[in-house]
Parts: sequence; C-alpha cells; structure tokens
Amino acid sequence: MDKSILSQPYQKPAKNILADVCAMAASMDNVIDLSVGDPNFKTPQPIIDYAYKKTSEGMTHYTSAEGLPELKAALCDYYKQYDLHFDPDQVLVTVGAQHGLFIALEAILDPGDEVIIPQPSYSPYINQVKIAGGKPVTVDNKAADNFAIDADAIAQKITPKTKAIIVNTPNNPTGHLMSESEMKALADLAIKNDLLIFSDEIYADYIMPGKHFTPLAKYAPDNVVTNGGMSKCFAMTGWRIGYIIGPDWLINAANEVNDAVTYVAPTMSQEAAIYGLQHHDELSQPIVAAFQKRLTYLQDSLSKIDWIKTVPVDGSIYIFVDIRQSGLNSVDFADQLLKKAGILVVPGLAFGPAGEGFIRIAATQPMDQLQEAVKKISTLKW
Repeated sequence: MDKSILSQPYQKPAKNILADVCAMAASMDNVIDLSVGDPNFKTPQPIIDYAYKKTSEGMTHYTSAEGLPELKAALCDYYKQYDLHFDPDQVLVTVGAQHGLFIALEAILDPGDEVIIPQPSYSPYINQVKIAGGKPVTVDNKAADNFAIDADAIAQKITPKTKAIIVNTPNNPTGHLMSESEMKALADLAIKNDLLIFSDEIYADYIMPGKHFTPLAKYAPDNVVTNGGMSKCFAMTGWRIGYIIGPDWLINAANEVNDAVTYVAPTMSQEAAIYGLQHHDELSQPIVAAFQKRLTYLQDSLSKIDWIKTVPVDGSIYIFVDIRQSGLNSVDFADQLLKKAGILVVPGLAFGPAGEGFIRIAATQPMDQLQEAVKKISTLKW
C-alpha cells in the first residue's frame, strides 16, 4: 500500500508555509523564535488550581455536547459589556477557536459554495473552506491602506454561490483592528446579500492603548458568527478551549457536525475557562499589558532601521514588517534572517499573496529576547 490511497488533495498537498515554520520552530535550538503565536506566559496559576480542584472533585466525565451550562452563561455575561445579549442556545463550546470555525463551515457549505476571505489572513481559513467542500475566494487588502477591510472590493467578489465571509479582528498577521466604518460597511453588505460573516475575534483582548474593540456582531447580530477562545487571553493554548456564538439554527447544525468529530470539549478545560471568564480582567490584563509594551518597543525600534517599515499595530500579538527594501521576497528573507541572525519569523506569503514583501514577528518572547533580535536585525545589510 502507498499514498495513492490518500484523497487527491493530500497526495500532492500544496506547500503550507505556516505549518513548515511551526514544525521548524519545534525542532530548533539556539534561535530566537518569533514565529509561533503562543504566548510565552504560563496559564495563570488560579486557573490551573481551579481546574485541578474541579477535576479532583470528579469533573472527569462528558459534559453536555454544547458545553457546560455555566460556561455558556459566563460567555453570555462576558458579551454584555458590549451591550450584546446572547441566549445560551446561541453558544457552542469547542475544542479551540479553529475547531469552532471548521464545524460551522461544515454546517453551511455544499460542494462549490463560496466563502470570501480578505487577505493577508490566517492560512488555515483556506484549507478549512476546502475541506468543508467550499471554494475559498480571496480579496487582497492593500498595504497602502494598512490592510483595512474594503467592503467594496468584497462586494465585487460576491456571486450567487457566495455564502459567507471570514474576517479576523484584530488581524493575524497585520495587527489591523477593524474600524466602526469598516464594520458597518461589511455588516450592511452581509445583510443586503443574506450572507454570514465569520468573525474570528481570538485576539479581542489584545488592543493597543488608545484603541477600542467592538465585536462585529454589534452591527449585524443575525448575520455574524463570533469565533473566540481562551488560548490567547489567558495563555491557555494547550488547553484547547474555544467557542462560537451565532444564530441558534447554525449553532444547532454545528453541534450536529461536532457529534461526529469531537462530541465535547475537555471538561477540565471548560472548568478552567469558567474561572478565567469570571476573573477576566485581573487575569488577562497583566498578559495584555506585557504584549502592549513589547509591540510598542518593536514598532518604535524597528521603524528606526532604514530599510524597514512597520504596519501600524492596533492589536493582536504580532507586528507585520515591510521588508521590500531588502530586495528579497518574504520566504528568502526569512531564510536569510534565520541563517545570518538566528531569528525565526513567518514569511508574509504564508498569509496569502497580499502578504508578500512582509514578515510576521510574534512578540511571544521576553523583552530581552526581542531587544537582542532587534539588535541583530539592525546589523544586517542588504
């Protein structure tokens, strides 16, 4: 037997730059790893202690398929700060945010249905649409506009086959936070064309000083599926706990899909998420403040290097760096940066053609490591 038994897409899979970089990061020593979006902080100890306590008390069994009622209620309470009032039936607890998006796509897509994805974007969006039987349709956001979402450009891509749009705010990799006008224009477009918007808001807590985050659901509650999780805000990447919130008919269908995939999210991770949400500000703010400081440092210091430009950072845990003056494409630049300076980053091409000419730097190392990286970068000549 050989790989010919595999389905056609996996016999000769397309190159996955982001996956390759992540695999490289896991295997390399003596490098400054600024590639993977995994906060270097340990999950806050009170969350660990609470999860351990609940596990010791016997919370080691399945929960209801939709998730613990207490967690769904805590999520509904969390969104009240934005004057959004969700019913628990609109909430589905998932095994991370990425899992939530996939089962929702699987629930709505028939073969050939189209999903519009503005780029640069998190690369798994493309594959998730394909695996669910859909056709990804990309729109290139413009570097000159700091990669803002252009509703008019998206409108030009809408066809009778279009079912949804996927956006990410704050954006990975660009750090762009959708403005009120961007959100209103996109919401109006979705309502007019009877489309769903999947709004990936996993970085919602990571907002730079002077900026303000508003969930996209505020502007089109019947058309938006909010996708989030605990991985970033509480440094809980390994706990694999997320959620989707949307129309109850979609949540019911996504839950039907999930019955055949994972059935339920890990019980101890759900308990940890409950505690985190109930103590959100005190537990998340120290982590958020650290990333604000790091991103401010990176933006200020990298901007002083004459062959580098930086995209203004509104949020997320990344900075998107324009390296076009080096004369190299993003893949070759990342390769040379690793060889010459021992610094691992992600080429902008990993996030679609609109990201070419840029690299993504994750601020996921302590300040002394970031300072060392900037020092090394500043010595390079092209």
